[in-house]
Amino acid sequence: MSLSNNEINEMYLDVLKELGNIGTGNAVSALAMMIGRKINMKVPVVKMVKLQEVPEILGGAEIPVVGILLNVEGDIEGFIMFVMSQASAHLLVNMLVGTTLNGYSEFTDIEKSALMEIGNILAGAYLTALSSLTGFKMIQSVPQLAEDMAGAILSFPAIQFGETGDTALYIETEIFEESSKIIADFFLIPTIESYQKMLKALGVA
Repeated sequence: MSLSNNEINEMYLDVLKELGNIGTGNAVSALAMMIGRKINMKVPVVKMVKLQEVPEILGGAEIPVVGILLNVEGDIEGFIMFVMSQASAHLLVNMLVGTTLNGYSEFTDIEKSALMEIGNILAGAYLTALSSLTGFKMIQSVPQLAEDMAGAILSFPAIQFGETGDTALYIETEIFEESSKIIADFFLIPTIESYQKMLKALGVA
């Protein structure tokens, strides 16, 4: 008998929370090494969602967003999408790189590289957490950056990485330092086969 996402989220809340907590700890350590000071993080939401819910999670289909995309290979295959609003992306660059971009400035190549590296670090942190809970080995690709509307950003992974499933592991991530807070959304979208493997390894299926 297959379970709905709501049933999975309710029955395995502790496992999903642990995934978020481990991933956050990994990410905080990695970001501190990158920038030379501590950045605080917390994960208020970890759950399974359908892809059609993603634009709404991001604030609406017409909201301009920045996405960092990575392919995932190994025991679990699929892709990772780390997405934030344009304003949050600028704030994150300001926080981590020390620039003073406003929400409408274009990113320089250095700032784009910084965003991709942050996405790379967070993806690695959450994949390491998933690996510790499942025993799976996973490798992430070099990140790519996309700027588009929230409704359109979902087309990039399919074009870049091919067939995907219709369900995502969603981790809402808050990154903050003193008075600044950024909300970013992390999605692991496995292939249909990998999704079933992941649920089985977590004790769900």
